[in-house]
Amino acid sequence: MQAWAGLDPIMAAAEKSGAKLFYRNVDFNTYGFLNATESFLKNEPEIAQTVVNTYEAARAWAKTNPAETAAILADVAGIDKAVATKVIARTNLGVDPAPGAKQRAVLERVGKIIVDSGDVKDAGAVDTALNALLDDGLVAQADPSAVVTQ
Repeated sequence: MQAWAGLDPIMAAAEKSGAKLFYRNVDFNTYGFLNATESFLKNEPEIAQTVVNTYEAARAWAKTNPAETAAILADVAGIDKAVATKVIARTNLGVDPAPGAKQRAVLERVGKIIVDSGDVKDAGAVDTALNALLDDGLVAQADPSAVVTQ
């Protein structure tokens, strides 16, 4: 194989083995989201908020403790510590956690691909889903200090 596209940690592991990363464009990022069913959000709002609070506390901790974060990733994922360190170094832990215009724009572009593939009927279905799914309510109320750590 002479060229391929990949994601971390596979990409970082390939680099450690001698592969050269020759193009990276973070504008192609599709972001990561915390997801829940509507029934869970309706029936368990306190638990949902606790999850978001905990996620935000962990993200803040990881941002200020990259070496420890890499060690945890290496241990839990069963990957080489140097690979985990590279993954954490290029992970944007400072991104705004609230889904907004940037995330919607990326998902709209992805939506066009899904429509073109035939997996979704039309662009209207994508718009309907995006209007219903992107909700920043819990992250707007996030309180990382509410998380008790040991």
